[in-house]
Amino acid sequence: MRLGRLIQGRRRRLRRNALQQAPAPWLTPGKRQLAQQILLCHAKAFGRPLAPSIQDLFCADLVVLAHDGSADPCLTYANASALRLWERPWSELVGMPSRLTAEPQERASRSQALHQALQHDAIEGYSGIRISRSGRRFQIQNARLWTLRDSEGEPCGQAAAFSDWWWL
Repeated sequence: MRLGRLIQGRRRRLRRNALQQAPAPWLTPGKRQLAQQILLCHAKAFGRPLAPSIQDLFCADLVVLAHDGSADPCLTYANASALRLWERPWSELVGMPSRLTAEPQERASRSQALHQALQHDAIEGYSGIRISRSGRRFQIQNARLWTLRDSEGEPCGQAAAFSDWWWL
């Protein structure tokens, strides 16, 4: 009996240590590459850097999100500020359809802005209302939206960044 408890305790410690040593999901090679793509495409679209490095991008006060280029795009990246604002952990926000970041009545204007950003490669000055996990609504102001491009220059997603927002 006592030996069984000792073995179970050791297994729990080993699992806990393995989890603590696992890289953060935003530091996996694929997400590091995506963060670099976000930075490069922003610099090309706006002629100025978004952040000095991928580590700075994740830790920035600026809210940054990205989604893929599918018919119903899903979020592929969210920095720490975005995770806090939408009140969701990485595992819930990344992978979620990006349209769900806005209430149903706000989705048409959101879609129109994304379409405009795709046509022009980037836009600045976008404003809209979004909703957090707990149902808190917030206004975003002066957001930048830009197209993410793959190594051949083909559109493969979009990203957004903003620092002006407030609770409604």
